[in-house]
Amino acid sequence: MAIVADKVRRLDVLIDRIVGLEPGSTEDAQHDQQETGLLTAVIQPPTPRADELLRIARTLSTASRSGTFLPPSRIKQLLEDSVLATEKELAEQGEVGVESQYERDIEWLLVAKATVQTYGILMNTFFDQIMPLSDEIWYWDDVLSSYLKSCLYATQIAPASAWSRAKEIYDAVCEQIRNIHLQQQSVVEAAQTGEFLGEGMSQKWSQFYSIVRQSMAETSVSSLRRKVLSPVDLCRAEARRKRAELQRLRETIAAALGILMDEGLAFDQKAEEDKGLESRLKVADSTLADSIALMHAILTNSVETNEPLSVFEDSVFKDARDVRGAFGTTDSSKPKASFVAERLIQILDHSLLQHKTAVAKHVSENGRPSRVVRYWLPALALLVSSPTILYVLAKRRDSIIDWIQNLGVTVRDFWFNWVIEPIRKVIGTIRHDANSEIAIMSRDSLKADRESLERMVVEFTMDNPSVAVGSPNVTDLQIADIRAKVREGDVTPILKAYEKGLRRPLVGAVSGDLVRSLLIQVQKTKVDLEVAISGIDSLLKSQELLFGFVGLAPGVVVSIGIVQYLRTVFGSRKGLRRGEKVRRIVRVLRNMDRILAAGATNSKGGLKYKDRGLLLCEAHVLRELATEVLPGDVQREFLEDLEDLTSAKNIILEEKALQRIRWAYAEWLGKK
Repeated sequence: MAIVADKVRRLDVLIDRIVGLEPGSTEDAQHDQQETGLLTAVIQPPTPRADELLRIARTLSTASRSGTFLPPSRIKQLLEDSVLATEKELAEQGEVGVESQYERDIEWLLVAKATVQTYGILMNTFFDQIMPLSDEIWYWDDVLSSYLKSCLYATQIAPASAWSRAKEIYDAVCEQIRNIHLQQQSVVEAAQTGEFLGEGMSQKWSQFYSIVRQSMAETSVSSLRRKVLSPVDLCRAEARRKRAELQRLRETIAAALGILMDEGLAFDQKAEEDKGLESRLKVADSTLADSIALMHAILTNSVETNEPLSVFEDSVFKDARDVRGAFGTTDSSKPKASFVAERLIQILDHSLLQHKTAVAKHVSENGRPSRVVRYWLPALALLVSSPTILYVLAKRRDSIIDWIQNLGVTVRDFWFNWVIEPIRKVIGTIRHDANSEIAIMSRDSLKADRESLERMVVEFTMDNPSVAVGSPNVTDLQIADIRAKVREGDVTPILKAYEKGLRRPLVGAVSGDLVRSLLIQVQKTKVDLEVAISGIDSLLKSQELLFGFVGLAPGVVVSIGIVQYLRTVFGSRKGLRRGEKVRRIVRVLRNMDRILAAGATNSKGGLKYKDRGLLLCEAHVLRELATEVLPGDVQREFLEDLEDLTSAKNIILEEKALQRIRWAYAEWLGKK
């Protein structure tokens, strides 16, 4: 628990400041070094036992500073390894000087570190116990929310109720028979004849049946509610009773948590900094003893849920005073470290375990039924219908296998054809792969047709120079000029021959010049068409990457949609989505507002212990959720405001801190 870890870390630092081990803990360090205590022993050679005690204390302090908690068995082992000495043992050894005083202070430092660790373990235990109780109470609220759900619950527990009823009748019959046998043992009967014996056997059987009927009647009379109320009403009454028990247990643990937070290890830092080192150690040792006695009293009384909270709180403080008075003392106020350590070991070894066992037993008796009770009806329905299901599956085995195979092939083809292949094409386009170019015509088609047109025009010009150039011979310069013009789309020689042939079409057709010029114009039209298509092809190539992403988009969108759906279906129990977390945060803030609005206050203007504990639980939930929603640079400010809310002991300050959290972080905590 983050709240507990922060609290334990601060307590560990505070203890080091009190004993003078933390830099800047005193205003006048030279004055402290002149007093008897931890710092005076620096000038003396430490004993091996003192070194061992410091090693153990350092182990406990390292765990506290890191925010972790050692197991109770480990803390107990460290306390037993320390072998805390009493004053009598020190006196017998002659170690009553400065060195023994130094060892006593180290002993108290070790006990303080162990107490802080135990304090954190108890706080974590109470948090772990109170959080699931809300779910158990919610289950009974859900059962009582509608008559239909109450009927379902009555059906679920029907076999268990029938078995309990039969066992009750059986126990009553056995008790009646046992009483009759005891009465018959006081009467000595003489030997009877066979006829009389037969009459005795019939009387015994009739007596047995009358006992059974009487037992059933007696149990029914003792439970008159079974005659008046229906089974569903009885189940609703049982649900209300169990819910009330869990609510009382939750309030009791919350009160214990509030007492431990407010009264446990309550060092007055400012007042103790004004005192000398010896006075500070004496007051701190007394506070540690009081806190250990308080922890023992809380664990002893926290399971008694039948008493009002006021009685529970009075019992805790009364038992704490009794335990505190049982500690041995070396003077008027400072108890012996060995006595306190022994009580601490008892808390870790017995009281804590007994408390956990008692709470677990109480929750198991009043919590939701087991999975077997809740799900025996659907399991029975599945068992009854299993032959039919197996028959259908066996009959349609081939169809089911084909369907699964087709589904697998469809998924595979979709993945490779609509995701993998478009990605490959996009990568090829980015790398200018020649095989990935988009085209609507062959790459060298225009070049070949244009060269063919040039050859046709040149050959026609050389065969008909008088018509093409107006002279009997064609020079090389004229041929080069004709080739250049053909590349630009100018076929004037062919058009002149075509115009001349149209004057005498029959002669031109017979000689072939008209048809030849006409076919060359067809080739020219083909080249013009390819030039136009080449322009469109260039435009497509300039947008090739865009078309690649357009082809990839459908597959990617469908894949992302499927993944999100599967995460929503199968991953909702592992983690809440951001919107759901924000909704939970809003509900937590609402619960904290209700606690502050309806909570009772004590004489100092702060919340009572029960409401204080409930507020701490809600603050813990709020911190866990908010750290996943808030940005990193805002979390530190949020933790400061939350610390103001949990550490303030005045309800007005707590309300102001809650209002500040609401408006300061509404951008993240109030929007989905």
